[in-house]
Amino acid sequence: MRSPTRLVGLRDALRRAAGSSVAPIAVAVVALAAPVVAAPPAGATAAPGAPRPQIYQGGGVIGFGDAQALATVPPTTPLNSVMVAIAAVPGSASSTGQGYWLAAADGGVFTAGDAGFYGSLGSLPLVGPVVAIAPTPDGKGYWLAAMDGGVFSFGDAQFYGSMGGHPLDAPVVGMAATPDGRGYWLVARDGGVFSFGDAQFYGSMGGHPLNAPVVGMAATPNGRGYWLVAADGGVFSFGDAQFYGSMGGQALADPVVAMAATHDGGGYVEVLSNGVVYTFGDARPFGSLAGGYGGNPADIPPISGVALTPDDGGYWLLEPDGWNYRFVNPSSATSPTGAAITSIADTQVRNDPVAGYFCNPYGPCEAWCSLFATWVWRQAGVPIPSYAFTGDMYYWAQSHTTVLPPTAAPVAGDAVLFGTGPSSVATSLHVGLVAQRWPDGAIVDVEGDSGPAPNGSLAVTINGPYLPSESAAVNGMPIYAYAVP
Repeated sequence: MRSPTRLVGLRDALRRAAGSSVAPIAVAVVALAAPVVAAPPAGATAAPGAPRPQIYQGGGVIGFGDAQALATVPPTTPLNSVMVAIAAVPGSASSTGQGYWLAAADGGVFTAGDAGFYGSLGSLPLVGPVVAIAPTPDGKGYWLAAMDGGVFSFGDAQFYGSMGGHPLDAPVVGMAATPDGRGYWLVARDGGVFSFGDAQFYGSMGGHPLNAPVVGMAATPNGRGYWLVAADGGVFSFGDAQFYGSMGGQALADPVVAMAATHDGGGYVEVLSNGVVYTFGDARPFGSLAGGYGGNPADIPPISGVALTPDDGGYWLLEPDGWNYRFVNPSSATSPTGAAITSIADTQVRNDPVAGYFCNPYGPCEAWCSLFATWVWRQAGVPIPSYAFTGDMYYWAQSHTTVLPPTAAPVAGDAVLFGTGPSSVATSLHVGLVAQRWPDGAIVDVEGDSGPAPNGSLAVTINGPYLPSESAAVNGMPIYAYAVP
């Protein structure tokens, strides 16, 4: 999901510390191949106010090994919501060898290569955002899973039930289908697993303490087991799924966001939000974004998904910030000011905007998440000073507009204030700008001085969708208030 699982950057080195955790239950030591740097990107960054630059090759999908560059929705086409998931066409269903589907949070589906289009939810209102997509074995259909547990079927994919309308202890983050296409599993952030159709329940981490939230799952080729992966790299195996190792207990610069299993079930890959890929069992390494694009550590696109090619000879990484978005709000009417804030913020999404430690185009060379947020508000006509401290946005809104508690329902343009309170830099840690909100409360925001590049060389990124109530687990810090422009 997207992004919902990316760790956003803090204003200082606390960003790195927030993502660390203790080893999960099962840990093994494995040999890791040295990551390979991807080819340099084309294009360059633009000045504030210019049209959104496209600086990452592949139109939001980056291939390694034999993963082909396949035409999909042009990166200049404005999409209604952020891309959240990628799924490869099964090998037996691919006439030319490769293809994949992309799913956006609003339920939009986009195809590449041999992937066929069988419908989407792009025009329908959703209670919660889509977070996962899984194909049928013959590639002639697919399921979408939403954060609230809803499941939607297209093509020859049959509906076997869902958790939509049922209270969940934690939101759904992943999905996997059985090999005959007659069932599927959903996994929630707390490790709970829900089975439907002929998918059998082999166990879960629901009710067990976790060092980090679960972010995804993969099924064995015979459907008699599955793996779960957590943000700290821990892997949990159930049924006939074998444990081949994990990154649990290792020091990771950024969180794990997704996993994919090899087609024989003999291994799997984990990918971090910074595009670093780790392989286990018979999964082979074909490169990653370690060291940044072209060896530039300040140029690291945030990654949110991975899919293996049919022959396991390569993989695609999903880079959701590689498209333009217009963020059509699914839950409520947006004010002209809120719409302007969202539009302006999206034009700035890019890698480290100015060379130099913490340098940026929105103010002096210092931690600049608040400089970015107040710059965007000012560009949209909000008469707020340029603030370097996030807590000052709280106090300004308290005096001039409104501040809302963390349990409130923000709208597009509101500032998300992370931390525990506005009083000091130790309590008011970070700020983002709401771009979308769903009826279930999930939001997407745009953040300056955010991950996953090295501290001091951060970027403007899109974060989410995520539930604000789970921000501490998802983002490494809770939300203490919303400031209204």
